[in-house]
Amino acid sequence: MEQTTFNTENIEQKQGRNTQEYRLQFLGKGSEYFAIMIVNWLLTLITLGFYYPWAKAKRLKYTVGQTVLNDERFNFAGTGKEMFSGFIKLVLFELIVIVIFLALLLSGGWQGILFAYLFIFSSLLVLQPLIIHGAFRYVMQRTTYRGIRFGYHGDRTLLFKNCIKWSLLTIITFGIYSFWEAMKIRRYTHQNVRYGDVEFFNDCNGDKFFIINLKGYLLSLVTLGIYSFWWQKDIFNYYIDNMSMTKDGQKVKCYSTATGGGFFKLRIVNFFLIVFTLGFGTAWAEMRIQRFIWSHIKMEGDINIDEVQQTEAEYDKANLDILDINNAYII
Repeated sequence: MEQTTFNTENIEQKQGRNTQEYRLQFLGKGSEYFAIMIVNWLLTLITLGFYYPWAKAKRLKYTVGQTVLNDERFNFAGTGKEMFSGFIKLVLFELIVIVIFLALLLSGGWQGILFAYLFIFSSLLVLQPLIIHGAFRYVMQRTTYRGIRFGYHGDRTLLFKNCIKWSLLTIITFGIYSFWEAMKIRRYTHQNVRYGDVEFFNDCNGDKFFIINLKGYLLSLVTLGIYSFWWQKDIFNYYIDNMSMTKDGQKVKCYSTATGGGFFKLRIVNFFLIVFTLGFGTAWAEMRIQRFIWSHIKMEGDINIDEVQQTEAEYDKANLDILDINNAYII
């Protein structure tokens, strides 16, 4: 087993305040998650996909509920019924887009083909910020810890305008700006997350992220893919090391203890676990990923959890956004 050393030189501590202890764990079990997955697969198949929102709600409820901070669990209160509203909006939007795309495609001539693909591309461009905003807003507002609600204060119109601008820059630069686009979206969304009166911050930037990916790509080529695990470690560490929280002058800094060897072991074992079980080991593989992630996120600072105040309003069911929440956690 690899030994890791903690580098806490960059962790800020307020003089005269005691550093708090924050212990993150993930307690999910493959057998329990497998039971949820089997039921979800069957009901989604039987209902021709319409059970998907309920399946997603059950998965989120389990994975969030198995995440523990200082021996107390997080809670996700979202329901399939609530998600179904956003799911239907998304399905209807996609159907309209497909119909218009086919109509343009069948209109004849190269102009019709050109306009068809421009339309489908523009539709995806428009949909991206709506999904990001809706996912953050819904998941945060339905998640609690110790009875205190999370929240998301992002502005959909501002995010929409920025995403369009950043996407156009990515196109103009033939994809190079995508690294800056990804970090700007990450920075904006994370800095609008709240836990009661605790504010979240993210200091990531495109320059460093570009260098990490350029280095990872080149070294992965040279090593015939072996370095890809260390590349993944660098990305994960960069994500976590730039996250922090503040409250009334107090601060908590996050940092990662993940290693390339750890990612190598995780991915290789998961690969064989899924392949040799013909896919049935996916539940255990996903639980191993969650345990790996949360066990390698460390937090150090002086925010007293007992002093966090409730500031987020009750969730408003009447105003759902388009939703397609594909991850149990948005990091």
